[in-house]
Amino acid sequence: MVAADAYETCLRLARQHYENFPVASRLLPKASRPHIAAIYAFARIADDFADEGDHPEAERLGRLEEWQWRLHEAVEGRAQADDSDASRVFTALMHTMRECRLDVQPFDDLLSAFAQDVIVKRYETWGDLLDYCRRSANPVGRLVLRVCGYRDAALDRQSDAICTALQLTNFWQDLVVDWAKGRIYVPREVLARAHADEAALGRREWPLSWQSAMRESAMLTREQFMAGRPLLQTVKGRLRHELRATWIGGMRVLEKLEACDYNVIDRRPRLGWSDAAIVGWRLLRWRSLS
Repeated sequence: MVAADAYETCLRLARQHYENFPVASRLLPKASRPHIAAIYAFARIADDFADEGDHPEAERLGRLEEWQWRLHEAVEGRAQADDSDASRVFTALMHTMRECRLDVQPFDDLLSAFAQDVIVKRYETWGDLLDYCRRSANPVGRLVLRVCGYRDAALDRQSDAICTALQLTNFWQDLVVDWAKGRIYVPREVLARAHADEAALGRREWPLSWQSAMRESAMLTREQFMAGRPLLQTVKGRLRHELRATWIGGMRVLEKLEACDYNVIDRRPRLGWSDAAIVGWRLLRWRSLS
């Protein structure tokens, strides 16, 4: 009963945030939804520690350190029991890790990426940014595969490509939001090739140089989506439909970014109700052709 209540809290938290992809949706097998929600809630709260509000860096890092301490307490079967959302998340996560035989390393990787977000504001190269994605996004995809019974290195690599693409897509659509927080994810090597000046963002200008930089970024992102596409033919059952909907949704955001010539100054490209219909239609067509 305690675990059931804890999972309900995780499902509630999962549905409170806008995402480009479904989280623990009805497309997934019913038995896996609470586990996915527990993983998402753990990551979402930790990400908020790093990225929301105006708390000093030291305080943000301290919260993340406490979150990691509580994670390892849960791994040892000693999750704190009280009525707070945080305690319920760890109660659920403790059960999920035990039932699904999940290793703690992916969770530690997530926390290391969130801590990096607090102190790293610029990335020099694609290699630097992709290493961040390796820890900030890819662990979630691998955990989803584990929860659904998949333990295969080739599938892991394809999942990594999709998760990286989704993370990058989010960076591009949130460029202005992140810049206001003092952070830019477009690598400096890309900006240098395009001769893109950060000062233009402060003037709310969108010159051709920025359009060029974002075009290169979107092209690499599309390549990542395509590299992960074989996964959507390999996994079976309801997970296949969930991952396809996720992939289609991410690609749809990328399409909207391309359609506005990568100009995110005037309007953030995001999914709306009309896009949900498009995603649904493409998912049905994909299923009919599979």
